[in-house]
Formats: sequence, structure tokens, C-alpha cells
Amino acid sequence: MVATRTVKGLPSMGWYDSDDGRGILGAMRAPATSSSIRDVATQAGVSVGTVSNVLNRPELVAPATRARVEEAIAALGFVRNESARQLRAGRSRTLGLVVLDVANPFFTDIARGVEEAVAAEGLAVLLCDSAERADRERRYLELLEEQRVQGILITPVEGVGEQLRQLRRRGIPVVLVDRWASTRSFCSVSVDDVYGGELAATHLVGGGHTRIAFVGGPFGIKQVADRHEGTRRVLDAAGLPGSGLVRVETPALTFSSGRAAGAQIAEMAARRRPTAAFCANDLVALGVLQEMTRRQLRVPEDLAIVGYDDIDFAAAAAVPLSSVRQPRHELGRAAAELLIEETSGDRRHSHRQLVFEPNLVVRASSDHRRD
Repeated sequence: MVATRTVKGLPSMGWYDSDDGRGILGAMRAPATSSSIRDVATQAGVSVGTVSNVLNRPELVAPATRARVEEAIAALGFVRNESARQLRAGRSRTLGLVVLDVANPFFTDIARGVEEAVAAEGLAVLLCDSAERADRERRYLELLEEQRVQGILITPVEGVGEQLRQLRRRGIPVVLVDRWASTRSFCSVSVDDVYGGELAATHLVGGGHTRIAFVGGPFGIKQVADRHEGTRRVLDAAGLPGSGLVRVETPALTFSSGRAAGAQIAEMAARRRPTAAFCANDLVALGVLQEMTRRQLRVPEDLAIVGYDDIDFAAAAAVPLSSVRQPRHELGRAAAELLIEETSGDRRHSHRQLVFEPNLVVRASSDHRRD
């Protein structure tokens, strides 16, 4: 028995979330008994073909006959079998969205942007959580292909692998979200994360910090590596020694990982402890912030903190968090629009790699000049 879950605020989305990648929406299960199209035809005194026309091509049916069929549909509580229709057509009216962590508000906001774009086209979204695991991602991609989705939006765990290439070869368009496609065979929507790292580091160096911790990981995630690279470039340009950038790698981009990293920083000898931390995302930054507070270290006086993403919780923190803002909603919407354009069969479609620029939002967690 596979449990089903829903995402608050995303009522029109299905969410696959099971260890074997085979969970399916309870809402998609047909009721035990339901009226058929033949029952509607009998009730209305018309042919099955006429009922089909009312459902699919109502303009072909005389108004009086159409009204009689619609009354029968209402009286019987008939609901069309969309799965059967899609099976006959060979494709569904759904798109797949595979994200790294559905609990991260960053991906929730991306999903909202996706849903807004696809709803306007009469489509639905199946939301899958890979949990940053390649095996879960693989199983979800297999499942989405079995469901005959029109296309797939994905933040891949390890970049463009053979499975994504095979999907394209089999006629399923794929668009990368929050990932830059290094190949022109795919559309992608991403953010200039090197520049984002530069924004955060420039702010901290400008505040008088010469020893800065970069907190996040694993570094196999390209966004983490890019944000670190942007930080390193700024410190190099400022002429600060290599020891000025302290790398505190975390096993995941989660709140608990941030707390553990905060403990590691707090336990450093005072003369070696960084005076500022740039965190690879806001969840990590909020974990560091909470650990500093728990240990009675002041933010920003003892440790200035900057996060990344600017999720809603950032501004609501006990010490409002400075953050590099990504256009999350716009990322989702733009990715969905690229996928819809590609699935429409428009011959004018060309693969594009859209790159958005982030911006820095300064709040109390780093708004302090170190003398």
C-alpha cells in the first residue's frame, strides 16, 4: 500500500513520493462504480457517438440534443475517463516536474510558477521529489515515461545523463530547471550563480570582513560550486590570502546541515573563527543563524550571515536574513513555457538556455560594518 501526499498551496498538482518511485495519486483512482458513456447514451436516448461528440466536439450536435445529453450526464454523475482517452491518444495532458527537495521553499515557488503556466494551457503537473538521489530520479523518470507525459521539467541530480538523452530520443522533450544546459540539445532555465556568489562576497568584504566561511554542499552540486567560485574570485580580487576563505562543506542543503555547520564554526578558536558566513542556500543559513543564537553568539556582530534564494522565511527570521534573491517564480514559469512551446510541435522552436541574474537583499544579519 503506497501512501499519497499533497502539497499545501498546490491543489492542481499530483505529487509522487514513494521510496520505490511508484507512488500514484489517490485522486487518479477511479471510484469502485461509475456511470459509463453507454449509460449516458441510454438515459438520453441517443447513440454513444453522439455522447462522444457532446464531450469532444459539441459544435457538431444540435442544441436540443446536446442539452438532453448534458442533463443525462448531470443526472448520472458521469465523469469522463480521461485516462482511457489519453491511452487512445497515446499521450496525456500532463507534464512531469522532478525537483531535488520538495520541502525546500525554493522548489515550491518554482513549482507554483510552473503550475501557473501549464494551467493556462489546460494541462496538469505531476510533481516528483528525487531527494537529491540519483536512483529515485531514475525511477521517477521511468514512471513519467510510462504515464506518457507530454514533457519533463527537471532539476537533475547529476546533470544531463544518458537517461535524459534517451527520453529525448524517444520523443519526450526535457527542459532543465535551475541548471544550465551545457549541450544545445536541451532547453534550460538557470541563474548566474557565479555572479550571485560575487554579490554576497562583495557585500561582506565591503563590510570589513577578511575571513569568510563558505557553507554548503555537497560541492558536486553545480550551483554550490559556482557560488563558491564567485566568492573566491572576489576575495582574490581584494588581495585577501587564501586562508581568508574557509570552506565548511555540508552533506546536504538543509536546515539541520546548517546547524551542524554553525556548531563547527562556533567551536573554532576565536582567532581562527570567520567573522562572516556566506551560505549556499537560505535553509543552511537559517540553521547557522539558529546555532549562533543557541550558543549566545551575536549576529551580525560576532558572525555576519548571508544566505541564497531569499525564501519567504528569510525576512521572517529572528534576525532578518540577508540573501541573494533568485527569481524563483519566473524560473518555473519560463521553464514551463519553453516546454509547452516544444511539445506543441512548433517548427520555429529552437533550444534556448535562459540565464537570469540574481540580486542581493541586505537585512540585519549582515548589515554591520566591521572596524
